[in-house]
Amino acid sequence: MTTDELGPLVPVSTDYPPEIAVPAEPEDPRVWVPQAPDVWFRPLLLNTVTGQWCNLLRVTKAGIVSRHRHPGAVVGYVVRGTWQYDEHDWVADQGSFVYEPPGEIHTLRVPEHCTEMVTFFNILGAMIYLDEDGHQVGYEDTFTKIDMCRAHYTANGLGADYVTQFIR
Repeated sequence: MTTDELGPLVPVSTDYPPEIAVPAEPEDPRVWVPQAPDVWFRPLLLNTVTGQWCNLLRVTKAGIVSRHRHPGAVVGYVVRGTWQYDEHDWVADQGSFVYEPPGEIHTLRVPEHCTEMVTFFNILGAMIYLDEDGHQVGYEDTFTKIDMCRAHYTANGLGADYVTQFIR
């Protein structure tokens, strides 16, 4: 068949940001950004247009990581270890997929027997931190994550612009 028989060619834009492809286990541990004592995140995608952010969350202590809610949906996939929400009776262990509906309050806990948990999270919108009474005590979004990365990468020698590779 010729192009005439198939119809006109559809023009394809070449004006788009490059794909992101990073190894699951970074060679340089400085890529992990401290979030709280014994808690780090590794940025994978920081979307400034939609507010979506994807990261790996790494926790090396047992106990409560955070009590929070999200205005948008969240999906997760457990790469290593195990965790649970105090508000539910299920446990997410290696290979588990988790869907979190928008608006739900949950308390992420790593059990005593787990020495390291790593989970991939795809978050649409903000993460709103809450105290035991449900009052907001903080938040994170794509833009606060970018700021955290810039500060960390500046301090550890990777440079503030290191985060740029994850921003879309």
